[in-house]
Amino acid sequence: MSKIGRIPIEIPEQVNIRIEDGRISVSGPKGELDFNLPSQVKVEKKGDKLVVSRESDEGKAKALHGTVRQHLANMIKGVSEGWAKTLEIVGTGYRASLEGEKLVLSVGFSHPVEVSPPEGIKFEVAGGKIKVSGIDKVLVGQVAAKIRKIRPPDPYKGKGIRYEQEEIKLKPGKAAKIGVGIAGVEG
Repeated sequence: MSKIGRIPIEIPEQVNIRIEDGRISVSGPKGELDFNLPSQVKVEKKGDKLVVSRESDEGKAKALHGTVRQHLANMIKGVSEGWAKTLEIVGTGYRASLEGEKLVLSVGFSHPVEVSPPEGIKFEVAGGKIKVSGIDKVLVGQVAAKIRKIRPPDPYKGKGIRYEQEEIKLKPGKAAKIGVGIAGVEG
């Protein structure tokens, strides 16, 4: 069995789960999420726990067992607590602001870049940080990656948009490669 797949999922009190015809609906204080279950995987509600099992031991069922279990666990955490990713803006003159629900980025282009949040995503801006939050973990990660892609960190100076606490390994510039011949002695 899958090590992750066999771990039962704890269901918090405020979360309701409906399983109908290969579809599972998870609702909680933050919202509601739906998921179509693959035919190789079976989900049962036993008391305050959700148990995921597979129909057979073939390769596809084994692969989906742990994946479906973790996806359901992420959905339950999303509707009860929510998910968030924080991005940092590094660079002189680089800034972010909100206009209504749209995120407006000034990151060195000749024009400001506007990002509209998809349904279920909320932006917050404080100082040089952008917080992307929502109930769907996958969607939060995709939107954060899309924002980072607008101006990824520069490998020489480190300017750009990066994830919070992301380590950027800076490359040495040309001066480090030239070495001794700078003064014009060689040549």
